[in-house]
Amino acid sequence: MIATHKLKRRDLYLNKIIAFKDTEPVKVITGIRRCGKSSLLKLMISHLKETGIEEDQIIEMNFESYAFNKMTADDFYNYVKERVIDQKRMYLFFDELQRIEHWEDAVNSFRVDFNCDIYITGSNAYLLSSEYSTYLSGRCVEIKVLPLSFNEFLYFHDFEIKETRSALGNTRMQVFDSFGQQYELREVFDAYLRFGGMPGITDVGLDQEKAWSILEGIYSTVVVRDILEREKRRGQRQITDPILLRKIILFLADNIGNNVSVSSIGNILVNEGLMEDGKRKGIPSTHTIQAYVNALLESYFFYEIKRFDIKGKEYLRTLGKYYIVDIGLRNYLLGLRNRDSGHILENVVYLELLRRGYDVAIGKVNNLEVDFIATNADEKLYIQVTESMTSEDVRKRELAPLQKINDNYEKIVLSLDPGLDTSYEGIKSIPLIHWLLHVK
Repeated sequence: MIATHKLKRRDLYLNKIIAFKDTEPVKVITGIRRCGKSSLLKLMISHLKETGIEEDQIIEMNFESYAFNKMTADDFYNYVKERVIDQKRMYLFFDELQRIEHWEDAVNSFRVDFNCDIYITGSNAYLLSSEYSTYLSGRCVEIKVLPLSFNEFLYFHDFEIKETRSALGNTRMQVFDSFGQQYELREVFDAYLRFGGMPGITDVGLDQEKAWSILEGIYSTVVVRDILEREKRRGQRQITDPILLRKIILFLADNIGNNVSVSSIGNILVNEGLMEDGKRKGIPSTHTIQAYVNALLESYFFYEIKRFDIKGKEYLRTLGKYYIVDIGLRNYLLGLRNRDSGHILENVVYLELLRRGYDVAIGKVNNLEVDFIATNADEKLYIQVTESMTSEDVRKRELAPLQKINDNYEKIVLSLDPGLDTSYEGIKSIPLIHWLLHVK
């Protein structure tokens, strides 16, 4: 794929990587498989060449390649050492490095022994576990990559937004494809909700059968390589049951945005007939279920979000929520359905907040819940997400938690159909699609 056509730029991430060029930290690019990490390395290599770095200063290794399949940490070190040129600054790019046992010894030696700038990718958070940080404590910077945002989805699929004017002089945004075909913005957003943001789908177009085939490959690779195989390499035997793993994946995918406790998952799986009765098979222990869930979090398949008491100003140990890394993957696993569209929109907003660099929590205020508290160094936002604000009952429900918060931080309701009002007593009502497109 990479060799056959021009790579689409992902400036959100590429600019972050460029900002750390020639600084001491090892640049660690993480994210679920096939979300675009390898392409980012290629884009960075292109950037280096455009700025005068010569071909022989760049060493590139993809550990998914059979050429490096049997490589040990010693082989890895020697391979690089043989290619390092004295008196030149070297740029080292290592893709899916977690497949090399004790790779951290080699990387640490490169830092000490050579004049080099190091970039690595990994599809598992184990890459940045405590064992790794003991080697490079304070000397690595993580760049977290997610599947395509809605903005990127439009760009990758060659859609262009243009403002059109009606006979009455009103303007509206419409979308045109590369053939000039015209679409409503909502139509294209619905396509994003169906297919998700995995970049590989761009290669097959918005064809459901082909897209599902690509998503099936991603799912299988994450489960087999990043969870079951990795567990073997680590010499641990907690995650050994692929059937149980799949059932937990289906359960979490089905319950995005719901309050979930790990201790209840086994019982619920039995009650819903997803596992055999405990008397015959034994309900997995909470410890076992937690190990499976942790593996899914480490492989970036799901993200956990904690609950924050706004008045008490503390994180709560009670039920958190899980969101899936890509709605397309969820549709592949569960099939297309409309019954939980509100949680799907929450999932989209949660991932977008992560892309924009926010720390995100669920807000608790008295007995009510705020969908998201998003904070960064400069600001704090309180956000509610709903399909429509046109019904008075829904408006009351969505506004009530925000109205109970007494500070002066920005409060927003995001909805697909916001109605005519743009604010309610200082609470902004913003069209969700416009927010995703950064339209003011």
